[in-house]
Amino acid sequence: MTSIQLNSTPTTAEPELGYGQLFGVLWRNRILIFLGLLAGLGMGGLVTLRQTPTYVSNMQLLIEPTYQGKSQGAKLQDEFTDPEVSIDPATQISLLQSSDLLRQAIVKLEGKYPEFSSQNPASVFALKSGLSIIQVASGEKKSSSPTKIFQITYTSDNPFKTQDVLTALQTVYRDYNIQQQEARLKRGLKVIDDQLPNVNGELRNAEKLLEQFRRDQELVDPKIQAQAKSDQLSKIQIDLQANLSQIRELQSRYAGLQQQLLTQPQQAALMARLSQSGRYQTLLTEIQKTELALAQQQLRFKNNTDFVQQVAEQRQKQLQLLRTEAQRILGDRTAGASPEGLIAGGQLSNLDTTLVNQLVEAQVNLSQAQARYFSLVGTENQLRSELSRYPQLLSAYGQLEPQVELQRQTLQQLLKARQDIGLSIAQGGFDWQIVEAPLVGVKTGPNLNRNLLLGAVAGLFVAGLSAFAREAMDDGVHRSEDLQRQTAFPLLGMIPRLYIEAEPSLAMRLPFQKKQSLVPDIGELMRWQPFREAMDLMYQKILLASRDRPLKSIVLTSALAGEGKSTIALGLALSAARLNRRVLVIDADLRRPSLHRLLGLPNEQGLVNLLTSQEMVGLTSFMDEDDRNNISIITSGANTNDPAKLLSSRQMQELMQRFRDRYDLVIVDAPPVLGMVDAMLLASHCDSVLMVGRLDQVTRSDIAKAMESMKQFNVLGVVANAVTESVTSNPDYVAASAL
Repeated sequence: MTSIQLNSTPTTAEPELGYGQLFGVLWRNRILIFLGLLAGLGMGGLVTLRQTPTYVSNMQLLIEPTYQGKSQGAKLQDEFTDPEVSIDPATQISLLQSSDLLRQAIVKLEGKYPEFSSQNPASVFALKSGLSIIQVASGEKKSSSPTKIFQITYTSDNPFKTQDVLTALQTVYRDYNIQQQEARLKRGLKVIDDQLPNVNGELRNAEKLLEQFRRDQELVDPKIQAQAKSDQLSKIQIDLQANLSQIRELQSRYAGLQQQLLTQPQQAALMARLSQSGRYQTLLTEIQKTELALAQQQLRFKNNTDFVQQVAEQRQKQLQLLRTEAQRILGDRTAGASPEGLIAGGQLSNLDTTLVNQLVEAQVNLSQAQARYFSLVGTENQLRSELSRYPQLLSAYGQLEPQVELQRQTLQQLLKARQDIGLSIAQGGFDWQIVEAPLVGVKTGPNLNRNLLLGAVAGLFVAGLSAFAREAMDDGVHRSEDLQRQTAFPLLGMIPRLYIEAEPSLAMRLPFQKKQSLVPDIGELMRWQPFREAMDLMYQKILLASRDRPLKSIVLTSALAGEGKSTIALGLALSAARLNRRVLVIDADLRRPSLHRLLGLPNEQGLVNLLTSQEMVGLTSFMDEDDRNNISIITSGANTNDPAKLLSSRQMQELMQRFRDRYDLVIVDAPPVLGMVDAMLLASHCDSVLMVGRLDQVTRSDIAKAMESMKQFNVLGVVANAVTESVTSNPDYVAASAL
């Protein structure tokens, strides 16, 4: 089950002013706001009647230099001519409003308008006070950049005077600008003529220095030549890398072939030549045959026999012929070679021959690659030596060439600017075009709508300030939050303000009312669903607040009379009775009883009789419409001269004890706290106290005094009565609160 957390401490900091509170302040002071609005409107109308009519006329001028926009000479013209030739809006506006120009316009106007006099300095200030000059912005939506159009406006009480003043100013402005611009352009032309000889001399000197440098160094353009040398060096370095790769590859191939042949390249070449000789190979074949025959004879005969000796001698002769043939083919390189070596050298297979050829070819290629490597290295060193002198040459060349180029460009720009400025002088400086001529002035004031709007705003502002000042000084409690902030106890209930129809069609009969004494107002309130729901919620909060100990009796009181505690007592009784509680409601306000009037009950017998006669009066028993909730009522009874004595008596204490034993809940409708002690006496006989505060009636000081008086008792919390914060308004209903 979800528990309800109740705030039992007052708010120490003032909360921010929300929209609801602002509206509440304005609504409570609506009459003051309305009067402020009427006063502001009246003041705006009065000011409009007393204002002098005003008329406004304007003209628009396009101001543009005739030479502006020339791409080649524009920058140089800005450099050598007077800087004022450019259209600077602030400078132009200051010039158009200058006193000298205004005096020239006054000279043209003084014959027609006596208030303008060239001898009176005040005329200049009078003319300037009605004059306004602005630069017109671009009409495009995407761009608000200013244009070259200036709008000149003059305001006066005479419509024809506005037109005449602007016409005179137009003539003065045009003449002055033509004269001044021509003088500026002539000064700029003189500056250019003074610069031309110096620029020509500097150009000739720079060209001579550059020509002498090229002749001495035998160079045309060091940058291009250095780049060519650098490119050539890069190419040589690339070739060197490729050559080194080729050498490594040939060396690897040469070593592999040499390892396969197991011989030196020179010897392999000799063997290849012998194997390629046909005569030598024929001798080898004969020797092989002889050796075969010798071997056969040795198998048959001994070595010293004639047959073996003849074959051996034949072999020796063949070997001598083989040596002779080898010397013929190879020369002296066969000296010292054994016969077996000559025989073996000439007997190479096809594979050996191929390997020998490849080995020889690899040796030749390796020699060529190594020779190319040394050639490339020499070329690289030569190029590096040549490039080492170029940085100094480029530095010197880089200082001479820009000077020549700069002087040439300056000379060309000076000549071009001289031509353009001369043309501008012939055309007259600025090109003035009248975009919009001045017309007769149009009436612009006084503006009734604007004055009324300003008056209404001012009136509402002053009235609003007054309303908030009045609210700051107001001690009344107007919202439930204000009531809660005044106490250290939780807000247990918010009883809405009742909206009833002007003529109720059906009154609800309460179980404890007689038919003939039914009061339509209280019946309508008890039948109203928001009131019943608010009372049910408040009763549940009371049960939660007193869950630590049983609550048998409760006193309902308020700071002042008429705050609705009697009605709330009845509503609380109904809420408790609907939960099958036996409830007793006692009207303990012996000074001004109201419960019997609300319910239409007789008041001959009641609480006073119980306290004075020592006899038990009959209690009115009743049931509500669903026959479940039991509520009993005890009215105040006969009048008494000393209510405090009766309420503080022992009989009152015993009577309350009897009531607590018999009923589940005893609700005591007590008198107000302020001005009397009755509520405090009743609180001493009951378990708890519930304070009722009616919004827009009770004040903060009243709440504070009442809480101070009741602080020694068990105060459960406060109830805000007549709350309008969350009730939807209905135009068919009129406001009524809990009685």
